[in-house]
Amino acid sequence: MAVSLMVTGVVNFLTFLLSLPLLGAGIWLATKLDTECVRFLEWPVIVIAIVILVVSLLGFFGACYRIPWLLYIYLIVMFFIILLLLVFIVFAFIVTKDGPAATSGRRNYDLDDYSPWMKSQVRSRGNWAKIVSCIKDSKVCAKMNDDYRTAAAFYNADLSPIESGCCTPPAICGFSIAGPTTWNNANNIGAEADCSLWSNNPGVLCYQCDSCRAGVVVDVKSRWRKVAILSVAVLIALVVVYIVGCCAFRNAQTHELFKRYESQYRSHSWRRRNWFRSSAY
Repeated sequence: MAVSLMVTGVVNFLTFLLSLPLLGAGIWLATKLDTECVRFLEWPVIVIAIVILVVSLLGFFGACYRIPWLLYIYLIVMFFIILLLLVFIVFAFIVTKDGPAATSGRRNYDLDDYSPWMKSQVRSRGNWAKIVSCIKDSKVCAKMNDDYRTAAAFYNADLSPIESGCCTPPAICGFSIAGPTTWNNANNIGAEADCSLWSNNPGVLCYQCDSCRAGVVVDVKSRWRKVAILSVAVLIALVVVYIVGCCAFRNAQTHELFKRYESQYRSHSWRRRNWFRSSAY
């Protein structure tokens, strides 16, 4: 029993350690410029990691202090956590599978290339107003005027999808550059709807363009895909650890049951021997 509980305790401690990289990934998402503006994406990762951390600690203390009901809670809740993590991984891969990845330089991204769920999130007025406000507060577009002082520096720059989609007009519109965020004389204004939405006003730019929404989706997609891949590794490790924990707990229960029957058998044998001795007299 003691050995099995020790194994269960070690297994729970390993589960606790596995929650740390997942929690770190959620915090990493939350601190990145592009994803800190999209709060509906990192919270599932953080919540799952915190739940794994708390439940594994319950199991660890249950094993160390021999509290069976804590171990039962650990095994039951961890089973549902594994299912929840699996659902999250499948969902993450589904919503990030569409559309091209981020590329270097200035590029126009088409919002229709991405998953319906992603599009619905950035097309929601409430969500998009918060995202735009966050992008403005970060001054990502204003910084371009200091970073790229010449047209050559701008065209040779490795622009992020947000810089390309939100801070500059679509290339197809045919604007001529006067500065990184100042563009004039479009010769193809009817090429797409985003062309007429562009403004040199620093508070407007292309924040209401679909190209800006697509830029946000591209940045979020690339980072969410990395977290999903990490989650796969954590899930595999969790399943292995959970199986080991179940086996250790079952062995502990079997050993305890065997000891109980052995004790009852010895007690019965002792009473029977005493009965025979008393009968002999």
